[in-house]
Amino acid sequence: METYAVFSSSFSSYTINHLLHHRSSTKPSFFRSPQPKPLRQLTATPSSNNNTNPITKPPKFTFQGAKLLPLATSLAFGLTVRFIIPKPLEITDQAWQLLSIFISTIAGLVLSPLPVGAWAFLGLTTTVLTDTLSFSAAFNAFTNEVIWLIVISFFFARGFVKTGLGDRIATYFVKWLGKSTLGLSYGLTLSETLIAPAMPSTTARAGGVFLPIIKSLSVSAGSKPNDPSAKKLGSYLVQSQFQCSGYSSALFLTAAAQNLLCLQLAEGLGVVVADPWIEWFIAASVPAFVSLLVTPYILYKLYPPETKDTPDAPAMAAKKLELMGPVTTNEWVMIATMVLAISLWVFGDAIGISSVLTAMIALSILLLLGVLEWEDCLKETSAWDTLAWFAVLVGMASQLTELGIVQWVSGYVAVILQSLSLSWPVAFCLLQAVYFLIHYMFASQTGHVGALYSAFLAMQVAAGVPRVLAALALAYNTNLFGALTHYSSGQAAVYFGAGYVDLPDIFRIGFIMACVNALIWAVVGGFWWKFLGLY
Repeated sequence: METYAVFSSSFSSYTINHLLHHRSSTKPSFFRSPQPKPLRQLTATPSSNNNTNPITKPPKFTFQGAKLLPLATSLAFGLTVRFIIPKPLEITDQAWQLLSIFISTIAGLVLSPLPVGAWAFLGLTTTVLTDTLSFSAAFNAFTNEVIWLIVISFFFARGFVKTGLGDRIATYFVKWLGKSTLGLSYGLTLSETLIAPAMPSTTARAGGVFLPIIKSLSVSAGSKPNDPSAKKLGSYLVQSQFQCSGYSSALFLTAAAQNLLCLQLAEGLGVVVADPWIEWFIAASVPAFVSLLVTPYILYKLYPPETKDTPDAPAMAAKKLELMGPVTTNEWVMIATMVLAISLWVFGDAIGISSVLTAMIALSILLLLGVLEWEDCLKETSAWDTLAWFAVLVGMASQLTELGIVQWVSGYVAVILQSLSLSWPVAFCLLQAVYFLIHYMFASQTGHVGALYSAFLAMQVAAGVPRVLAALALAYNTNLFGALTHYSSGQAAVYFGAGYVDLPDIFRIGFIMACVNALIWAVVGGFWWKFLGLY
């Protein structure tokens, strides 16, 4: 009974809400003057004739704004481009100035002088203040359909957590496959793959569904966070789920926000995927399924758990399902809405319903039937924050494309590659590897896409890589590097924060699995893409 109590408490609504909605406190004002301390009385001495003289220390001003060194460094990058590096003759002054602002914005995303949204807004303000862009051009991306699809997907994902549907699905897989540690890992991995296409946030899946289950199973087996016993079970389950989450996100177009952005940016460069949901899934299916099948086993050998068998897990899951009771009305509504959304994402173009309209319809149903309340949407601060900074990055990137910067950079790199007499397959592998490894500098998958996807796609197209192949491979790559470090993605922060994996192990396993993924997606994916006619 004690074990079951631990199991149940880990799935309480408080645990999930606490995981999803914990936010840092609001920052104080620009300058803050601390309250003066109470007057300190001096003890009377003969020289003071028993008079007490109050002594008050002057208040010290504490700078509460941006971090000064990251701020100076971020600005220095842009100013160097604007005023020191000579402008190419074929580039206009407007384009060069926008490039300098964009570089400072990207540098700030890496160095973090301010929170991402705040720093992006400063970059947006600078483009208008310097007359680099008009107000309407600067804010044009705020009406971008893909960005609103991403924002709405955050609300849709919240429905899975609030109704408990995601929790129920994962618990069923624990009941069916959980007799061994390896079986537990496969059960959790398969359950995430099942709900991924209709829960388009890898971070929400991690924090709202799978980490609570993993913590419950681990604690019940005597595997505690930040303790030597973590190696018994929790460390392996966290690592396995963390690595496999990227494959689930790569498998479906709607499984992660960055996937939608990738295709949007590709379309801006003239690379159009005819039937995006189907073609994305078919191209990703074989390498993704191979990765899902082999990764838990590889980690089982590479990073073995001390506990090999978990005979109590299925019984615990059955007890939990019994406690949850029958499927609720809200869960049935969520299931029906999920089926409708996936169906329209797959077939909607044939009847004139776009992806963003599908998401709007799904959210409207959830609001109309009371599964979600508008207050739930307002509390999803990560969605509104994403709208702000994402729109800024997409807007700048699209303007750079229109002004010819992306084409100029890609043409310059293409000349270098041609001078090295590199064939397109070699150029393809080289640029994909560079795009992947640069992520060590980024703390966001979507930020990486907004900063570099267009440029790397243009470079590959200029080097002769087949256009759709280049676009899809970069997009899949974007999901794979989400498990590279403890800061490489939102789900990375969630899993590392659980306290079951040491930092050196995160980097070591991340690099080893990156090599494994490169082999699987290059060899298995390469043959599959050849069979599909992508090259």
